[in-house]
Amino acid sequence: MQIDLFSSTDVFEKLRREWNDLLQRAMVDTLFLTREWQATWWRHLGSGALRVITVRADDGTLVGIAPLFAEPANDGTVSLSLIGCVDVSDYLDLIVAPGYEERVYTALLDTLTQPNFPAWSWLHLCTLPAASPANTRLKALAEQRGLAVTQSLHDVSPMIDLPDTWDGYLARLDKKQRHEVRRKLRRIEETHARWYVIDALDQVDAAIADFIELHKKSRPDKNLFMDSRMQGFFVEIARQLFPQGWLQLVFLEVEGERAASILNFVYRNDVLVYNSGYDPVKYASLSPGIVLFAHSIQDAIAAKRRRYDFLRGDEEYKYRFGAKNTEVYEVHIGRV
Repeated sequence: MQIDLFSSTDVFEKLRREWNDLLQRAMVDTLFLTREWQATWWRHLGSGALRVITVRADDGTLVGIAPLFAEPANDGTVSLSLIGCVDVSDYLDLIVAPGYEERVYTALLDTLTQPNFPAWSWLHLCTLPAASPANTRLKALAEQRGLAVTQSLHDVSPMIDLPDTWDGYLARLDKKQRHEVRRKLRRIEETHARWYVIDALDQVDAAIADFIELHKKSRPDKNLFMDSRMQGFFVEIARQLFPQGWLQLVFLEVEGERAASILNFVYRNDVLVYNSGYDPVKYASLSPGIVLFAHSIQDAIAAKRRRYDFLRGDEEYKYRFGAKNTEVYEVHIGRV
């Protein structure tokens, strides 16, 4: 096995052709691990020092990427974390070719514990989907080496396994919610409203600017979240993902004015509900958020999408739309 350590941002360019190819073969393939997402996150939100480790088979084939960065902790120790950890990346993992998990994890632990590897105290693997072998095999290998290992539930991600038809979906909801969805859809139709998805690259910049404004108007905490640094991230991630067909920016327009928006991602035939916003001063009485989610789910069913994933967080509205929890874990490995 060949192990390489990269500490410069040119790693994303050097691995341009290989990164996503490996990801598409991995057991955990999520948009948040794509080269586009990882590079954009690092440019806008990253801090500390890159510590990207790659593992190649004897024939030179890339079989593993540990996308890590090092950052000093408050107590003066150094922590290693996954690039993207944690607030704006819902699922993360080590990227490993199937069948190579044991060898890649072993090579990674060998590398991290070498005397000449840059000092660190804790390796934080946040937001690991339940299916990640890091939850089991990497954890076991680290324990066998006498490393300190803890594992815990990080969060839940409610999602809907989509049926074949809209009527089939509505039938799954409880009677009260089914009535509310139908009533709000009928009511909004009386206001000359329309919903649509941005479908041209030259519309993206203006659309993401409107999304950001609606997001900021929604709640005080969202306004604080969307600071200048975060706005720069959202603008660039929209530009990066739209050409790949991964961005779905949805608007509800009432009498010619954008009243609500959802920023979705479409990846591996799943719809990932990343964030949303609406104008509560002008349009709260019309429940534009609920209406737009209903249209978005209906559209996903018509497009034969597999799942409608609300991503991390147990907000009540997700369950009213019929979502069921999946689990997301975190594993911490410490040197002793």
